[in-house]
Formats: sequence, C-alpha cells, structure tokens
Amino acid sequence: MKRVLVCLVVATLALPGRARAETLLEGLVNLLVDGGNNYNWQRVALPGTQCGNGSQYKFFARRTGSPNVLFFFEGGGACWDYDTCSGRAGILGAANPNGIADDYMTQFTAKFVSPIVNGADPGLPLRSRTDLVTKDWNIVYMPYCTGDVHIGNKTTTYVDPTGAQPPLPWKHAGYTNTLAAVQWAHTQFPSVSKLLVTGFSASGTTTTTEYFFVHNNLNPTHNYYLDDSGPVYPAPNASFNSRPLHTQIRAAWNLDSVFGVLPATFDRGDFGSINRMVALQFPGDQIAYTGYTRDYNYSRFSYERFITPTDKESVLGFWDEDEDNLVTQLDGFSNTSYFIPHERQINASHCSTIITFIGSHACQRMERKHNWWEFLEFPLGQEYKCYSEFVPMDVFLRRFINDGTRTRIHEPVNGYNADDPGMQIVAPLINAAIGG
Repeated sequence: MKRVLVCLVVATLALPGRARAETLLEGLVNLLVDGGNNYNWQRVALPGTQCGNGSQYKFFARRTGSPNVLFFFEGGGACWDYDTCSGRAGILGAANPNGIADDYMTQFTAKFVSPIVNGADPGLPLRSRTDLVTKDWNIVYMPYCTGDVHIGNKTTTYVDPTGAQPPLPWKHAGYTNTLAAVQWAHTQFPSVSKLLVTGFSASGTTTTTEYFFVHNNLNPTHNYYLDDSGPVYPAPNASFNSRPLHTQIRAAWNLDSVFGVLPATFDRGDFGSINRMVALQFPGDQIAYTGYTRDYNYSRFSYERFITPTDKESVLGFWDEDEDNLVTQLDGFSNTSYFIPHERQINASHCSTIITFIGSHACQRMERKHNWWEFLEFPLGQEYKCYSEFVPMDVFLRRFINDGTRTRIHEPVNGYNADDPGMQIVAPLINAAIGG
C-alpha cells in the first residue's frame, strides 16, 4: 500500500495546485475504498424544474434488468437566508448553490457518495468488496441544489446582510422537482417489485417527508425507506429542542402548501408526526432510521442558530434528547427499525451510509471489556467489546430489504470506533477528501 501511495503522490506533483490537491485526495479515497461507480448515467432535465439559482434542474438514471428501483436523494445542508443559500456559510449551507453540471455524475461526490448507490461496500486494501442488496438495481439519483431538503415550494429573494453583494433571487423548488422526477420514473419503471427510498443528511429528511409522494406515484409491490442521519424529530410544542428549526423552515420553504395534502394522521403542529403518519399509512412497508448519537453536523444545524448554549457537548446533549424521543416514537409501530451506532470518526459522526461502511456497525451491548484476558484479543488496544450480536451495516440492509426483519439497535456510549486502529488510519484521509 505504501508503494501505491508514493506513486500516486508523484503522479500528481506536475498538476496545478488546486487540481493537484483534488486529484491526490480523490486518488487516496479511490485507493482506500476501491473505487466508486462508473455507471452509464442518463441525464434527465424536465421542463419546469429548476435549481435554487434558477438554472435547469437535472437528475440522473441508471437502467438495468432488475425489477427493483433505488430512489436516491442526495444530501448537503439547507438554507433560508443569504449566507446559507449563496454558499458563504460553508458546510452548514446548501449544496450546489450554482446548479448541477451536465457531467455531475462523474464528479467526486456522486461517484463515491454511497455504497448503496454503488451496490457494494468497498472496504479497504486487503479487505474485499462486499456486494449489497442494491447491486444492479435501477437507480433514480436526485442531486440537491434547492436548499430545502427537496421539499420546498417558494420563490423568494435573500438580501446580503453585509450589503456587499446584490440580492439573491432563490427558487425553493424541491417539491416541484421531486414530483416531476417521480412521475417520470413511473413512466420509465411502470412495474416495480422492490422500491428503496433513501438519502443522507438533509436528504435523510427528504426520505421521510417525500416518501408518501414517491410511494403513491410508483406504487411498487414491496416498499422500504431508510433515513440516514436526517431525522425529523418529534416537536409537539415549544419545549422540544427541534421546534425552533421546524418553525423556521415552515415559513422559509412554504411547507404548509406541501403538507396540507398529507393524510390527517400528520399534525402540521408537530413535524415529527410524519414518522407516525408514514408508519400508519403504509403498515406493510418497512421503514428505518440510521444515524450516530454523536452526530456533530446535523446537530449543529438543528440547534446552533436557535438555542443555547452552543458548545459541542450541549449541542450533542440536545441531540441525544431528541434521538431518545424518536426511538420512543418508532418503538410504537411494528414496521419500524432503527440502527444507531454511537460514533464514527468519519465526517463528525454524520451519516452511516456514505463513502464506506467502515465503522457503520452497531451492537446493543457494547461494553467495556469484563476480563483482563480480553485485552489480549485482536485488535489490540480496544477497551470495548460487543457482548451481543455485532451487526455491520451490510447485514442490517440485507435483513431490512431481503428478509423483512425488524432491527432495533440503539448503541450505548462507547469508544469502540475511537480505539479501532484501522479507523485511526482511514478516517483522517477520508475526512480530508470530503472536508469532514
């Protein structure tokens, strides 16, 4: 591996500065995770669809001989003011504020985005790829450029508070874009056996909020949704931590115009009731949430602008309270699963299904080792051990989609991933590449 890394570095030295850095980082990730996808993507640009900046919205499709469809929403922040929509806010703002390029699917994000899209967990050097249940599925891939978790329905103008830049016209057109793509998918895939709707981060939220519309338009035989790290937490009144965020986006994205068509089991006064609505509306479907208890990305987005204090441990404390409320809610329905590891050193413990499944495992009884001789077990240096079933993400997915098995793991506080020597090598390199 060292020889390959040296060759990679040498090969990039002749490139200009920024190109050299991007090529090197992509090469490192390509080496670490054994490549991304090289699918023959079809670009689709439908009339009336647009990105936040008013440019043409584009989504992409992969066709195979499979009877199954993966409807994948891309994540990446959200926005409701000048800084977050223009891109000036950085990681806490909206993705792709300048629109979607025609060659988007050959770029870094879409190529490496998720093992679920790529049909295999790529693993590590000396660790073989593991095929996933989504291998060779048809795919509808929804890039993200509207800043509204694909569900906004409002045209507005944001003013630069510094006065340095002109006002920014913005199209929160996610809802229109999604409906158009779903209707297109229905014409292209008129008979679907299994449908998996999923997305990560902001689009984990999309998975929950748009599932009703995707399900009803495609109407497959078997239905699944997996929300990765975009929870819609219960917030029935102002005492709940996520209520200020929900109030903000309700007005900014004109969500009443969208949610008004949902069944009566959804309470517009509590956005978190959408989890209940889906579970009750589709009792034969399998629905699941995955994410980390130490997620210090979505948690910042949820609370930093709204409640105090804003230090890291306070923010994660708010998140932990909301996560417990969600688990309690999901426990009330027979068709819900959750897969919640404690932390992962990749991307600030944000997202279980991006880039690689390394560290995306969960154990109900992850505890400090009980006996001195257990410290001699491989890998050395681990203070924690799983005293129940150790469930990797690929196993969870197989059970969830192929077996229809409910899984409920809410991992306790532990340092298993922090102690893992492989994670200590891989995490810094992947974080450098994705800016996490």
